[in-house]
Amino acid sequence: MLEIEKVSKAFDHHPVIRDLSLSLKEGSVFGLVGVNGAGKSTLLRMIAGVMKPDQGRIRLDGSDTFADAEIRRFISFAADEAYVPPGVTIEGRKQLYEAMYEFDSVLFSDYCRTFELNPNAALASLSKGQKRRASLLYALCTHPRLLLLDEAYDGLEPLARLELKRIIAERMEEEQITVIIAGHSLRELEDICDTFGLLDHGSILDSGDLVEKKETLKKYQVAFTEEKTMDAFNELDVLHFQSEGRVVRMVVRGEEEQVRTVLNRQSPVLIDVLPVSFEELFLYEVERRRKTR
Repeated sequence: MLEIEKVSKAFDHHPVIRDLSLSLKEGSVFGLVGVNGAGKSTLLRMIAGVMKPDQGRIRLDGSDTFADAEIRRFISFAADEAYVPPGVTIEGRKQLYEAMYEFDSVLFSDYCRTFELNPNAALASLSKGQKRRASLLYALCTHPRLLLLDEAYDGLEPLARLELKRIIAERMEEEQITVIIAGHSLRELEDICDTFGLLDHGSILDSGDLVEKKETLKKYQVAFTEEKTMDAFNELDVLHFQSEGRVVRMVVRGEEEQVRTVLNRQSPVLIDVLPVSFEELFLYEVERRRKTR
């Protein structure tokens, strides 16, 4: 289990992560979502143990990821922009990982073919997408307990994205690894993540089971015989409200049956209920948080 307890981090007195707590169970795929500058990369670096929190602790299976070098052998981190040594080939850099991890050379050969990478190619000569595939290649071959992927899909072609999702699913089934995928491409995360965290200004806005959260958050389009204002729906947890004449469109958190009961008191002519995507979940949560600041 990964446990993050009241972690904070600042650079030049500017807070990046603020008193953040989170726990992830083994064998989950966690989508860490936030706009650029929200603190995703900083949080991943602290989880990986390459950066020390100013306050708080991060533990994997009870061991501090910064203080315990041994536990870091079981954490793989594919950074958003990994350092590429000049003149070093894909095969040559494998030696670094073999010295630090329980590196699987058989998987390395398999994934080179899967990602269409030439082991003898110089890393510096690769395209952006190829560099991303190479970074993922090394991270996937270390048999980690915890796999950290920062902007995993950035620069990947559609076929490579599908292959990555397939590989993660296979590794989850075979080894019960925990995966954290940070990104802002929410449509890419929606079909692979089972849990999520919405990060904004260094704090977690919301987190939990993705399917359950989406089930309790829905869009309602309701027609009335007269115009309605938001005040008419004070009983509901409304994240977004829009009124056009006698038609109201709103995003509401809560059980559908209970929401319908409240709406029916207003004698609606029509009620349409639509699901909310992962992307909309994030946008509406951020919108509400910023309105309350």
